Amino acid sequence: MNEKLRIGEIPYANLFPIFYTLKKDCDCSAYEFVEGAPSRVNKLLRANEIDLSPSSSIEYLKNPSLYRIIEGHSISSRGAVGSILLFTTRFIEDLGDTVVHVSSQSETSIALLDIILTKFHNIKCGLRVTESPERSGADSFLLIGDDALKYSVEEMKDNGVGERLVYDLGEIWYQKTGLPFVFALWIARAEVYEKEGYRDLLNSFIKDLDSAKNTALKNLDTIVSHSPMKAFMSGHDILAYWNKLDYELTDEHKKGLELFRQYLKELAYL
Repeated sequence: MNEKLRIGEIPYANLFPIFYTLKKDCDCSAYEFVEGAPSRVNKLLRANEIDLSPSSSIEYLKNPSLYRIIEGHSISSRGAVGSILLFTTRFIEDLGDTVVHVSSQSETSIALLDIILTKFHNIKCGLRVTESPERSGADSFLLIGDDALKYSVEEMKDNGVGERLVYDLGEIWYQKTGLPFVFALWIARAEVYEKEGYRDLLNSFIKDLDSAKNTALKNLDTIVSHSPMKAFMSGHDILAYWNKLDYELTDEHKKGLELFRQYLKELAYL
């Protein structure tokens, strides 16, 4: 077998410690990394153009028969996540009948915002997908990932204090449910486990991923000096952000994922 295992790579700060350590410490000669935003990686995985990836939890929940979860790995938070942020000129309770501009990069984050507004605050408002929500002129907008981190830094730099209220969706979910929120799961296409020659390769990758996660989480203070985020964030702030994240996948995480699935079903996402 000459083909490589095709792995989706999301070039966001939240996954940098894992991919950095994986490529630094492991033999990746049998792996091909394909970069893209979460929405693009989801599409590639669904279309069988990659074999596995850290993908949005909603992608798995919409297509559970297509995938198998790689156990022990997620991108989650138990409280504030720091990079899934609603910026608004109004209190969240006053957003009824308004339009919130949202990033197209993550369907999971859009659905989570919808759940928070509809189920937790009993608010009806429009969600408009916009390429660059922060430049749309909207009173309220949702940013995710590095865009959210950069906007937070720039707004504080320009104004001393932000002109908008900032709501962290991970924090709201945890306050309302007491459960972790699973933003992304490592998942593989189910047939990869059955393809001739691929099962051993997949098992090798899972061992490498386990090792990379364990090593990365013990060495974040060293890895931070290699982070591209240092272009606009201090090492201290990058570490503080990474320490908000939860990379595990325990039974409690799965309870949070199941509650998310129930809400998605109630709101006709599934």
